[in-house]
Amino acid sequence: MTSPALTPSIAVPKWAFAVALLALIVAWVVLQENGVALGATAETVHEFFHDGRHALGVPCH
Repeated sequence: MTSPALTPSIAVPKWAFAVALLALIVAWVVLQENGVALGATAETVHEFFHDGRHALGVPCH
């Protein structure tokens, strides 16, 4: 009986996790922003990302 081949582990730098977390936060703001987090600039952000949100299947109205 043969043992399964082991896959080599990949070293992921610690800063990569911070970048991934920042990307998730930015994605959340872009997808969920309806005026609460950004205040006065929310309308501009909403209009800028409006079509992209719909393309990703996220309802915004």
